[in-house]
Amino acid sequence: MFGIPELPQILGSKLFFQGKKFQFEVNKLRLPNGAEGEWECIRHPGGALAVPITNDGKLVLVRQYRFAVKTRLLEFPAGTVESEEAPETTIKREIEEETGYRAKKWRSLGKFPLAPGYSDEFIFAFLAQDLEKLAQPPKQDDDEDIEVVLMTPAEFEHLAMTSNQIDAKTICSYFLALPFI
Repeated sequence: MFGIPELPQILGSKLFFQGKKFQFEVNKLRLPNGAEGEWECIRHPGGALAVPITNDGKLVLVRQYRFAVKTRLLEFPAGTVESEEAPETTIKREIEEETGYRAKKWRSLGKFPLAPGYSDEFIFAFLAQDLEKLAQPPKQDDDEDIEVVLMTPAEFEHLAMTSNQIDAKTICSYFLALPFI
């Protein structure tokens, strides 16, 4: 749970970019402590993420190319929450599209801010269990270059501690799921 909201006074706002998934704005603000200035912000509808676990205890991750960091990263399946869509609906679609699995058992792990220094995006995390492999998985999006990777929790923890191959939302969500796996 987050603390009591402390809203700044908005002295001005300018939208610089409106994209498909987010917008970028610059706001002139008076912060709760009285400081004034301009702050950039990415406005994002939020994301939903699943920590999928097979019946034999393997984590289901995806290795996908991320252009911003110019490499492939290991991540749990996730997606942007569409307009008027519940995060639960988003992640149930995304896990099937990205991994070819469907989960019969779901548990909410809560939500957390992804990059609060410059974005209002929250990730809604879920544990996905009792997985079944789909005979005909849905088609992936054209821009998705995804390889499904299964690994044990021990293998995951080793990579998380010794490499930069796993993104932050995946590491955070794993530790939120750990008491239940």
